[in-house]
Amino acid sequence: MPLGYLAMVLHAHLPYVRHPEYEDFLEEDWLYEAITETYIPLLDIFDSLEKDGVDWRLTMSISPTLAAMLNDPLLQCRYVRHIENLIALAEKEVERTRWEPDFRPLAEMYLERFQKAREVFVNRYRNHLLEGFKRFFQTGKLELITCAATHGFLPLMVKNKAARKAQIEIGAREFEKNFGKRPQGIWLPECGYFEGLEEELQSSGIRYFFTDTHGVLYAEPRPRFGVYAPLQCANSSVFALARDTESSKQVWSSIEGYPGDSCYRDFYRDIGFDLDLDYLKPHLHASNIRSMTGIKYFKITGRTKHKQPYDHRAALERAAEHAANFMFNREKQVEWLSGSMAGRPALIVAPYDAELFGHWWFEGPEWINLLLRKIHFDQDTVKCITLPEYLQKYPSNQRSQPAMSSWGYKGYCEVWLDESNEWVYPHLHEGADRMVELAQANKSPDALTRRALNQAARELLLAQSSDWAFILKAGTMTEYAINRTKTHVLNFNHLYEQIRQNEIDSEWLGEIERRHNLFPDLDYQIYDGVAE
Repeated sequence: MPLGYLAMVLHAHLPYVRHPEYEDFLEEDWLYEAITETYIPLLDIFDSLEKDGVDWRLTMSISPTLAAMLNDPLLQCRYVRHIENLIALAEKEVERTRWEPDFRPLAEMYLERFQKAREVFVNRYRNHLLEGFKRFFQTGKLELITCAATHGFLPLMVKNKAARKAQIEIGAREFEKNFGKRPQGIWLPECGYFEGLEEELQSSGIRYFFTDTHGVLYAEPRPRFGVYAPLQCANSSVFALARDTESSKQVWSSIEGYPGDSCYRDFYRDIGFDLDLDYLKPHLHASNIRSMTGIKYFKITGRTKHKQPYDHRAALERAAEHAANFMFNREKQVEWLSGSMAGRPALIVAPYDAELFGHWWFEGPEWINLLLRKIHFDQDTVKCITLPEYLQKYPSNQRSQPAMSSWGYKGYCEVWLDESNEWVYPHLHEGADRMVELAQANKSPDALTRRALNQAARELLLAQSSDWAFILKAGTMTEYAINRTKTHVLNFNHLYEQIRQNEIDSEWLGEIERRHNLFPDLDYQIYDGVAE
């Protein structure tokens, strides 16, 4: 038996960005970049691990909004157009750099990667990447979990139980639709937890969730094993699991973390900003705004503008060193913990944003690949595990009440509620109350009214996304976040008035249904009967 277990958790989430009213749209690139740089590389790694007989384990959330976008035919077609455009640009780059020995091999590498991405997306998965994740889920090696419907920050929905219930239950239903069974676990958006939330999780069949470190450390009574064992919530059968700060810091820290190593590829030096605009124009959006292409020729080097050419082979060697270092540190960590765990193996929970691996940290997927191989082949002290497996081995755990927490700056709510975004919440609270009112007043509506009620629920859910408040706080793409919030709030209020007055504009309704088609099977009645 190993001295400890490692539960690596990747949170895969993007806000719902889909704009059929435009021929192309800059913010849709968030999805396309993640497909090329994170999701396809991860699926490739899972394939290679299976082929080589590695007994691996990984947990991964796929948020309902991300799943909806990956399933959407319009976005699937647009991704193919996007990757074919990058293939054409990379072919030009291979020719342009033919006399530049530092850059020609990199241009060829990008061309090969883009061609492979298209092959995997179009030919292997027939545009449906979720089928790949579902296949590994069915083997038991990849534990998939859900998230709240639109990544709404649940601690700031404390005023309306129906709003929280809808976010959680719709997340569970969408997961079941996509993967064939109800989820056992959930990634709470931003790891946002408050006392009593576990009751709503349990009612949706959720067995476990994740908090930041202090969510468990500040539990009452204090946890005997700290963050190194699950904590059963005091008045339910739901388990809380907390982030291990040591393993997180090794990857996340901008000072100490692996991705900041000078050998790795620099994310910000992209040819979309370095090369002549006329050369790039055929490959940019119609607005001709410079943007990231994913073709980057320089390594981080250091805090200097004079970057050195990127050496992919050297970077992969460094990734192998970092994988070995991470495994060594986990071995020593569980050896040290073993003396205080009363004979049970310590559980180290290491959660990260999935898009860190590949998108922000180019070598990240290969680091995961090497780490899982090393854990399997090179030692027996620590092994990877999923949470259902661990709970099956160790079903008896301490009961305690976790503390309110998030994994945002300072650990509570100020990222999602400060002077930059506080104006949003009165509208969200009023919208949630009005949605309950509509659901309770319309038990048996006609077909048109039912459509309007379901669309009102969609607009509310989309307005509740924590991504918009986060963007407002971060100060990036703020105009887009403001427009999205206002659009959904105004659409909701317009529908509310039309439904109450029985004057539904069917043509306008059809247009916003076309634009905001999230969760086609959504039933507004989820808001009925659970008002506070």
